Amino acid sequence: MGRGIWFGISIVIFLLVWEAGCRFLGVPPFILPPPSAVVVSLWDLRASLVGVHLWATLKEVLLGLSISIVFGISLAFAMIRSRIVERLVYPYIVISQTIPIIALSPVFILWFGYDLSGKIAVTILFTFFPIVVNAYDGLRSTDKEMLQLLKTMGATNGQIFTKLQLPSSLPHFFSGLKVAATYSVAGATIGEWLGASEGLGYFGRRASGNFQAPALFASVLLLSILGMLLFWLAGRIERHFSPHMKTKGEQQ
Repeated sequence: MGRGIWFGISIVIFLLVWEAGCRFLGVPPFILPPPSAVVVSLWDLRASLVGVHLWATLKEVLLGLSISIVFGISLAFAMIRSRIVERLVYPYIVISQTIPIIALSPVFILWFGYDLSGKIAVTILFTFFPIVVNAYDGLRSTDKEMLQLLKTMGATNGQIFTKLQLPSSLPHFFSGLKVAATYSVAGATIGEWLGASEGLGYFGRRASGNFQAPALFASVLLLSILGMLLFWLAGRIERHFSPHMKTKGEQQ
């Protein structure tokens, strides 16, 4: 509650300084519009921004992030279970991040097309790495002594996974999920920049080309809110499934 209040105060101060600076310094609105102009534009264009473009971007984000979660967790589990899979796959996962992601995005658009599948592919490109690496590190960080104890007591592989490996890996996984949640918005936006007919990224690019700065900032505002909501949602899920995080929060 305290952090939320201070954050709200800082946002209000920032917006007031921004508004006053634009008005007193005479900044042209096509370069930097005041917050009031952005809010007016957001309200005037709400049917298009919220009713069409926001939902298009949200669909790309949720589908791409969901696919990354499923395949990322599956691949992390496969690498933990098989040393051969780990040695074959993990180096390529790391190498894939040495290439600028933005440089690979046009390649994915070329392969998967300009429709929804192309935007989802770019979103997966942004979100897959933090999920698979954090899930793998979480599974690998299992307490070796506890692992040997369960094996000595006759626990099956399934019991070891559900009772020990999975709970101990949750903090690492959710750390990667929160990072991927914010990256997913960037991935969907870049996919829309490269070629789309709807979405907040497409809308912002079109507004920028027409020098409609208030509309551009309105689309950026919605993208920021979407990223923050996804990060908050990942944090809420983490608190629900990670008992130690709940206990820590209650102590604070």
